[in-house]
Formats: sequence, C-alpha cells, structure tokens
Amino acid sequence: MHRIALFGIDLLAVSVLVFGLYFPRHRRRDLVVAFLGVNVGVLAVAGSLSGSTVSAGLGLGLFGVLSIIRLRSTELDQHEVAYYFSALALGILGPLTDGELWVGPALMGLILLVMYLGDHPRLFPSYRRQVLVLDAAYTDQTALLAQVERVLGARVHAVTVERVDLVNETTVVEVRYSAIGNLVGAGR
Repeated sequence: MHRIALFGIDLLAVSVLVFGLYFPRHRRRDLVVAFLGVNVGVLAVAGSLSGSTVSAGLGLGLFGVLSIIRLRSTELDQHEVAYYFSALALGILGPLTDGELWVGPALMGLILLVMYLGDHPRLFPSYRRQVLVLDAAYTDQTALLAQVERVLGARVHAVTVERVDLVNETTVVEVRYSAIGNLVGAGR
C-alpha cells in the first residue's frame, strides 16, 4: 500500500503542477501532454526499477538522456524547462523515496510551492522580455538603446544584439525591460 499511496500522491502533485499552475498561467496545450507523459513515464520506470536488482541509476540515466534529446528538439523557455524538470522530479520522488512515508510527499509539496511562488504573476509583474526586429542597422549602442526605449515606451534594463544586417538595414535584439503605464510589448 505504501508504494500505491506514493504513486497516487505523485499523480495528484503532477496534476496540480500541470492543471493548477502551468496551464492556467501559460496556456501551452502541447506541453501539458509532455509534462504528464514525462512524469508518468519516469514514475513507471523508477517504480519498476526500485523493486528490481537493476540499478535505479541506470533507468534514471536513460531518462536523463531522453530529457536532453527532448530539450534539444524544440525551443523551450526557461520557465518551461523548470516545469519539465519539476515533472521529472515528481515522478522520481514517488517510487524512490526510502524510509518515512512523509518524505516523498513533503518534497513533492516543496517542488509545487517553489513553482507556485517562482512563477507567480505577481512576482516582478512589470518586467518583460521581448525580441524585436528594428528597421535600421544599429551599430552604436547608445543610439540602439534610445530607439528601443522609444519603440517600447519602457525603461530598458538590457539589450542584447542578436543580429545586425547592414544590407537589409535591420537589427534583431533581445530586450529586458520594465513596462511603464500601459503594458506595451506583452512578451515574457
């Protein structure tokens, strides 16, 4: 009964992570199935390996390789990577928790709490990130900063030039800024 209870707690925890935190905040339906699949897959493999003579490290190493392949196959934002690894960790904690019954659920609760607080919309609500394509080739950092602040109508904290095309006269920049007044540029 101990393992079945931990499996149930894991499924409850991943449901809270995906349906209570991630999807309501970010609305990416394609990652819902990824997070659920990763969690249940890791839970199943870790659960079967924890009771066998095969090293659990071997199974977890295989999932590590799979996660690297998954993370390299599509571009994920940093918060999505955090949710991805949280789903992995929840799946590992269920079957591999030794000793006291409360340790696994307590660690699962800690993961959920950290994700809730760290990704809360009220945490730094005016800070934004945006990739802009400007219709001029800027090689002067001061002129670039002034133009980006004019375009966004915001206080710019950092500008990283990704590409300057002198032939087509465009500049691609990643901007980190604070929205002022109305929220111009709703990028994250």
